[in-house]
Amino acid sequence: MSHTHIDENGNIYEHDHDHDHSHPHVHTNTKQVINRLNRAIGHLESVRNMVEDGRDCSEVLIQIAAVKSAINNVGKIILTDHIEHCIVDAVKNNDHDAIEAMEEAINKFVK
Repeated sequence: MSHTHIDENGNIYEHDHDHDHSHPHVHTNTKQVINRLNRAIGHLESVRNMVEDGRDCSEVLIQIAAVKSAINNVGKIILTDHIEHCIVDAVKNNDHDAIEAMEEAINKFVK
Protein backbone atom coordinates (compact mmCIF):
# COMPACT_ATOMS: atom_id res chain seq x y z
CA MET A 1 0.00 0.00 0.00
CA SER A 2 1.39 3.44 -0.89
CA HIS A 3 0.63 6.86 0.56
CA THR A 4 1.46 10.16 -1.11
CA HIS A 5 2.19 13.30 0.89
CA ILE A 6 2.66 16.78 -0.55
CA ASP A 7 4.30 19.47 1.57
CA GLU A 8 3.62 23.22 1.44
CA ASN A 9 6.35 23.66 -1.20
CA GLY A 10 4.78 21.11 -3.53
CA ASN A 11 7.35 18.40 -2.83
CA ILE A 12 5.86 14.94 -3.21
CA TYR A 13 6.78 12.15 -0.83
CA GLU A 14 5.82 8.50 -1.28
CA HIS A 15 5.54 6.18 1.71
CA ASP A 16 5.12 2.50 0.95
CA HIS A 17 3.75 -0.20 3.19
CA ASP A 18 4.64 -3.72 2.14
CA HIS A 19 2.21 -5.20 4.61
CA ASP A 20 -1.47 -5.00 5.46
CA HIS A 21 -2.57 -4.20 8.97
CA SER A 22 -4.79 -6.80 10.57
CA HIS A 23 -5.89 -4.34 13.22
CA PRO A 24 -8.06 -1.21 13.14
CA HIS A 25 -6.44 2.17 13.64
CA VAL A 26 -8.00 3.86 16.64
CA HIS A 27 -7.18 7.53 17.07
CA THR A 28 -8.65 8.66 20.38
CA ASN A 29 -6.86 12.02 20.39
CA THR A 30 -7.55 13.20 16.84
CA LYS A 31 -9.09 16.52 17.87
CA GLN A 32 -6.23 17.24 20.30
CA VAL A 33 -3.64 16.37 17.63
CA ILE A 34 -5.30 18.58 15.01
CA ASN A 35 -5.56 21.49 17.45
CA ARG A 36 -1.89 21.17 18.39
CA LEU A 37 -0.87 20.88 14.74
CA ASN A 38 -2.83 24.01 13.89
CA ARG A 39 -1.05 25.89 16.69
CA ALA A 40 2.34 24.60 15.49
CA ILE A 41 1.52 25.68 11.93
CA GLY A 42 0.65 29.14 13.23
CA HIS A 43 3.94 29.33 15.12
CA LEU A 44 5.84 28.18 12.05
CA GLU A 45 4.18 30.88 9.96
CA SER A 46 5.28 33.38 12.64
CA VAL A 47 8.85 32.13 12.25
CA ARG A 48 8.63 32.70 8.49
CA ASN A 49 7.35 36.23 9.12
CA MET A 50 10.17 36.86 11.59
CA VAL A 51 12.71 35.80 8.96
CA GLU A 52 11.03 37.95 6.29
CA ASP A 53 11.07 40.92 8.69
CA GLY A 54 14.76 40.43 9.43
CA ARG A 55 14.24 39.74 13.15
CA ASP A 56 17.15 38.88 15.40
CA CYS A 57 18.54 35.38 14.70
CA SER A 58 18.41 34.46 18.41
CA GLU A 59 14.68 35.22 18.54
CA VAL A 60 14.09 33.18 15.38
CA LEU A 61 16.06 30.21 16.75
CA ILE A 62 14.10 30.30 20.01
CA GLN A 63 10.84 30.24 18.04
CA ILE A 64 12.10 27.37 15.89
CA ALA A 65 12.92 25.44 19.07
CA ALA A 66 9.35 26.03 20.25
CA VAL A 67 7.96 24.72 16.94
CA LYS A 68 10.16 21.61 17.13
CA SER A 69 9.01 20.97 20.68
CA ALA A 70 5.36 21.35 19.66
CA ILE A 71 5.78 18.89 16.79
CA ASN A 72 7.60 16.39 19.03
CA ASN A 73 4.76 16.61 21.54
CA VAL A 74 2.22 15.86 18.79
CA GLY A 75 4.33 12.86 17.82
CA LYS A 76 4.29 11.64 21.42
CA ILE A 77 0.49 11.82 21.51
CA ILE A 78 0.23 9.85 18.26
CA LEU A 79 2.84 7.35 19.48
CA THR A 80 0.97 6.80 22.74
CA ASP A 81 -2.31 6.31 20.86
CA HIS A 82 -0.65 3.84 18.52
CA ILE A 83 0.92 1.82 21.32
CA GLU A 84 -2.24 1.77 23.46
CA HIS A 85 -4.48 0.64 20.62
CA CYS A 86 -2.79 -0.64 17.46
CA ILE A 87 0.25 -2.28 19.03
CA VAL A 88 -1.71 -3.85 21.88
CA ASP A 89 -4.06 -5.31 19.26
CA ALA A 90 -1.12 -6.40 17.07
CA VAL A 91 0.48 -8.25 19.99
CA LYS A 92 -2.82 -9.99 20.78
CA ASN A 93 -3.10 -11.06 17.13
CA ASN A 94 0.58 -11.96 16.75
CA ASP A 95 0.93 -9.31 14.00
CA HIS A 96 4.72 -9.10 13.67
CA ASP A 97 4.50 -6.78 10.63
CA ALA A 98 2.73 -4.08 12.66
CA ILE A 99 5.33 -4.36 15.41
CA GLU A 100 8.19 -4.11 12.89
CA ALA A 101 6.52 -1.08 11.28
CA MET A 102 6.25 0.50 14.71
CA GLU A 103 9.96 -0.07 15.37
CA GLU A 104 10.80 1.56 12.03
CA ALA A 105 8.53 4.52 12.78
CA ILE A 106 10.07 5.02 16.24
CA ASN A 107 13.57 4.94 14.74
CA LYS A 108 12.60 7.66 12.26
CA PHE A 109 10.74 9.70 14.89
CA VAL A 110 13.66 9.84 17.31
CA LYS A 111 16.29 10.82 14.70
